[in-house]
Amino acid sequence: MNKLFFRLLVMLMSLSLIGIILVQVYWFNTSFRNNDEQFKFHVKQVLGNVAQKLEQHELYSFYNKINKKIDSTGIAPKEEDLMEFYYVQKNPKTNKTIVYSNNVKSKNYNISLPSFDKKFDNNKFKSFSSNRITEIYNNSSIDNSAVNQSLVPDVKIEKVGNLGILDKFIFEISNKDILSAMPLEDRVSNEALDKLIKKELEEYGVKTRFEFGILSNGIVTKIKSNNFVYDKAITYSIPVFTDNEGNEKYKLFVAFPHKKKFLLSQLVSITILSIIFTLIIIIAYTSALNQLIRQRQISEIKNDFINNMTHEFKTPIATINLALDAIRNPKIIDDKEKVFKYLEMIRDENKRMHAQVENVLRISKLEKKELNIIKESSDIEEVINDAIEHVSLILEDREGTIATHFGAIRKVVLLNDVHFTNVIVNVLENAIKYTPEIPKIDIYTENIKDMVLIKIKDNGVGMSKIAQKRIFEKFYREHTGDIHNVKGHGLGLAYVKRIVDDHNGQIYVESEKGKGSTFIIKLPLIN
Repeated sequence: MNKLFFRLLVMLMSLSLIGIILVQVYWFNTSFRNNDEQFKFHVKQVLGNVAQKLEQHELYSFYNKINKKIDSTGIAPKEEDLMEFYYVQKNPKTNKTIVYSNNVKSKNYNISLPSFDKKFDNNKFKSFSSNRITEIYNNSSIDNSAVNQSLVPDVKIEKVGNLGILDKFIFEISNKDILSAMPLEDRVSNEALDKLIKKELEEYGVKTRFEFGILSNGIVTKIKSNNFVYDKAITYSIPVFTDNEGNEKYKLFVAFPHKKKFLLSQLVSITILSIIFTLIIIIAYTSALNQLIRQRQISEIKNDFINNMTHEFKTPIATINLALDAIRNPKIIDDKEKVFKYLEMIRDENKRMHAQVENVLRISKLEKKELNIIKESSDIEEVINDAIEHVSLILEDREGTIATHFGAIRKVVLLNDVHFTNVIVNVLENAIKYTPEIPKIDIYTENIKDMVLIKIKDNGVGMSKIAQKRIFEKFYREHTGDIHNVKGHGLGLAYVKRIVDDHNGQIYVESEKGKGSTFIIKLPLIN
């Protein structure tokens, strides 16, 4: 994949993911604001209903007191006319005359109420009614002067009714004037107000804890809940018990301490789903991106591996061809010493190619779990000594040394001698291979709890932090520019890691550029 195209693809995928997250955040904020507005609207409706019902309750109580007194007196009310209204209409075509009259009357009740001041012995309360009459005269000649004469109408419609609006208006004015002089505690109680607010809130679906208080000219009165505290962000208010002039002496405040929690609870289900789906997208995106990067790295590593393998096979093949050509030379074929030398060279190069193929096959079999590893009780120090013998010739050629520092008291482990010897050999070969100077290797053993610790320390070139994390990956080799002074194909340490894992052990490396490396292997002891 083209590097520019890969970067562009990653950038577009990242921007899309960020866009999805921002849209989710915007949707959540918008939904929260909408819920807040709806909550505010419902609360204002509730407060309006509460204020109205408080005044209605007082008015009905006043009505009841009046009616009880009227019923208890047993005195017939006195009636008097307040207003008489007449209207006459004559149709010249039909010769019909319509006369409409409306008499407004009041009934006076002389009663005494103990709730008023004692200086008022008798108090007059009035109710109002109207008597409406429609008279139709056919073929009669009447005029405005004849309205009061005793004429018999052809059709007479009479209606009698009370003037409830006028009664209510007068009673409301009287009620407000009387109650404005009373203390607030006598007009409403904490229990009644709490019950009324709770009922109204439930009808509008506002099911969250609330606190209330009535303030008089900005001062909190005794009519309040125990935990009422004014907070502008969560408190709503409305005037209550206004007088006839519209003065607002009292204000009802209702606060919602858990308002934000209540609003969030309405979004919690859809928000959780949104978060889950967003997380799934993020995980899928991260996984896909990781796979893309990994595939790209694997592609680069495989290309390096193919180049290295080509180089590794090309050299021995060329050497073998040269040796064969030399043997075929008539001058050399009779020289047994030279023939044996070239044959030895051919055999060594053949072994080298065979070892590389074996490494590839081993890794393949380990991945497919086809490699049969039989484990037996073994002394780990004996295995280490066997491995040292395997690399002794290479070490002598480099004039290097290996010093052993065996400090482990318990050293019997369950392992496969052949494969674990290969593990130590691979680590030692790496130590020799990546040491440009004379190799000096130290091998330590020690016991930690129920484990035996093997440390292989060299004085080589060391490695970077990135290389330390990836050194055990298949085909991985740390880039050293265009210098190929160290031969290899990145399979040895991958094989080492898999064998150690199969023995329930651990392997890791401690290193610093230019200061050598220390490979540490932990293996469980046999109890």
